[in-house]
Amino acid sequence: MEPICLMVKQVIDTAALTRKVAGDTDGAVTTFAGMVRNHHRQRPVDHLEYQAYPEMALAELQRLARDLAGRHQVNGMALVHRTGRLAVGEVSVFIAVAAPHRQPALACCAEAIEAIKQRLPVWKKEFFTDGGEPEWVYGPDEICAGKPEARQPPRKSTDA
Repeated sequence: MEPICLMVKQVIDTAALTRKVAGDTDGAVTTFAGMVRNHHRQRPVDHLEYQAYPEMALAELQRLARDLAGRHQVNGMALVHRTGRLAVGEVSVFIAVAAPHRQPALACCAEAIEAIKQRLPVWKKEFFTDGGEPEWVYGPDEICAGKPEARQPPRKSTDA
């Protein structure tokens, strides 16, 4: 089965995608749903906005799906990322992997989310209920108050 790779603006139908990737020869379907949480760094989150370069992001999802399928014995896969405004509790990224056995499905799903976080040209802006300035977030340890194009590469430490 050809992998399902989508960049969407609407709510992700996780149940439908899970059904689409599963087949009669599969003994396991592993899913991952990344959701908008109500806090970040002890600040109350109101909502997020995801921005992307859709054509580039879709091409990267397709490349990633081919890479994963080449390394794992899986029969079906869906890689989906949402853009636009998302409320607390909504799904921003969804992965479903079907395989004859649980080990390849689990390994592929875990590798997929890590690669999506590293490789996909998607930017997240967090808006807070405390009235503070929204923040662009690039990773677990990197926040920038400016726009995505203002992102600077990390500086190398000269400390020994």
